This record gives sequence, structure tokens and C-alpha cells, in this order.
Amino acid sequence: MAAGGSRPEPFVVSSVEKVHRVMSWLKEIFGSQSLPPFEKNSETFDLLYTLAEYSEERERDASVLIEDMKERAAKYDAEAEYLQSILTETFDLSPSVLSEEGSAHLKTLVDTAMILDTKDTSLASLFSAISDRSLELLAAETKNKELELNLLEVRNKLTATLALENQLRMDLKKAEKDLEVEEAKAHFRLQNLQFLKHKSEDISIRIKSAEEKLIAIGLQESLMHEPLMKLSQKLAEVQEETVQVKKKLECYFNLPTSLPLARVKIEEAKRELNALEEKVSMRIEEMTDDFLELERL
Repeated sequence: MAAGGSRPEPFVVSSVEKVHRVMSWLKEIFGSQSLPPFEKNSETFDLLYTLAEYSEERERDASVLIEDMKERAAKYDAEAEYLQSILTETFDLSPSVLSEEGSAHLKTLVDTAMILDTKDTSLASLFSAISDRSLELLAAETKNKELELNLLEVRNKLTATLALENQLRMDLKKAEKDLEVEEAKAHFRLQNLQFLKHKSEDISIRIKSAEEKLIAIGLQESLMHEPLMKLSQKLAEVQEETVQVKKKLECYFNLPTSLPLARVKIEEAKRELNALEEKVSMRIEEMTDDFLELERL
């Protein structure tokens, strides 16, 4: 055994004792009535044994409570008889001789003592009970204030949430309207694009038809729009080449005239420039003649 002593082993009830106790408890409950059928196994008897213990424990608690209530009732009766004897012997008063107002005050005093759950109706007991109730009231008011603050916070959050929801709903409506407007604009642009496409196809067909008619009456194909555009591009290229040649010749214009080599280079450049100018002039004359012939037609 240890120095501090060993703990007592828990009381173990055998299966036979459990069955005997359960059957006795059931007979006490049902009395002369026959027991209802139930499955008789160890699990069922363990459960019924536990219920029997709880039932007996509750009966013991109820008995103790009843005895306590009886003792308190006897104490109150004795105190009431004592107070009544004092009133009767000292002041020659009894509940039967009290006025209606006095009886009402006495009843109020008794009801107050019962509500406050005091041991008697003395001022000390009443003041002590009132003080306890005041503390409980203060604690309840403090708790109520905390709950009100929490409720106010929740209400503010709810208000903010509702405002945000309303704003989101308005933004959604605005976005839907903007989307409808953009869809209408896109539809209008698509219609315009289709119209321009059809118009372009129609104009292309008309141009093609006009060109075919002009060719049929003897107009040269070189005077059509596309060849003229190509000639214009070539003319622009020739003019650009002329400008480049002129830029190259500018450096030769400043050479000393006494140098034979410089003279030769200048003469070559001049001849090249004259050839290009003649070529451009001839091309311009050809285009001018073509335009004049087109106007006569």
C-alpha cells in the first residue's frame, strides 16, 4: 500500500444483481400491471439499471426537497404564530381586527418577502434582498446596454450593406442602360458598314461597266483610272529621282572651273540631268495628249 493510502475500488454490480434490481424497479413502477415485453440482453439491462438509479436518485432529491419545504413551512407557521401572539398579547391586534388597508399592507409585506425569497420579514432581510436584486438589476441593465450597442453596430452594418446593395443595383441598371445604348450604336454602325459595303460594290460595278463602255468606243486602256494611277506613281518616282540627282549635282556646281576633271564630271551630270528632264517632259506631254484626247471623246 502506498504511503498516502490507496483509492477505494469502485463498486462493481454483477449482472444478476442488475437484473434483480431492474425487475424490482419495473414492478414498483407498473405495480399490478404486467410488464411490457422487451428484449432481455445485457445492453438493455444496463440501460434500465442506469434509468433505475437516476429514478431513485430523483426520488431521493424530491424527498429531501419536500422535507425541506415542510421544515420551512413549519418555521414560517411558527414565526407567524409567534408574531400573531405578540400582536395579540402586546397590542391586542389580530388579522381579524385589522382594517382593510392594514390587511392590504400586511399582504403586501408577505408577498414582498415571498418574491424576494427572504428568510423572514425583518428589515435587515428585506434590505439585503433588495440590495441583491438591485445588483442583479444593475448587471442586467449593463448587459442590456452591451446588447443595445451590439445591436446598434449590427444595425449600422446592415444599413451600410443595404446602401451598398442599393448603389450596386443602381450601378447595374446604369450599366445595363449603357450596354443597350452601345448595342444600339453598334447595330447602327453595322448597318452603315453594310450600306457602305453595298454602295462600294455598286460603285465598283458602275466603274467597271463605264470602263467597258469606254473601251468599246475606242478609248485606250492606258487612259483608265488604274493605269493613270500607275503612271502618276511612276511620275512621282521619276521626279524623286530628279530631285536626288539635283542634290548630287549641287556639290559639283561649287567645284573650281579650272580643273579639267571637275569639268568633265559637271558635263556628265548636266547631260544626265538634261536626259532626265527630257524624259519627264516627254512623259508629261504624253499624259497631256492622252487627257486631251479623253476630253474630246
